[in-house]
Amino acid sequence: MSVGTNIKRLREARGMTQEELAEAVNVSRVMIAQIERDSRCPTVILGNTIAKALGCDILQLLEADKEVS
Repeated sequence: MSVGTNIKRLREARGMTQEELAEAVNVSRVMIAQIERDSRCPTVILGNTIAKALGCDILQLLEADKEVS
């Protein structure tokens, strides 16, 4: 799985909307949508901020083959 797919799965598992995640990490909803579609890649700093907002470790966002819980 891609970083964007992992972010989307974690966000949905936590019942968050793109808007809520965007507000939590101080970016636009459009940027979250672009990251989830893999048309944009988050910086390491933003990735870490997103991971914290989703209650996980940044490594979970980077895992390619494991199911995100």
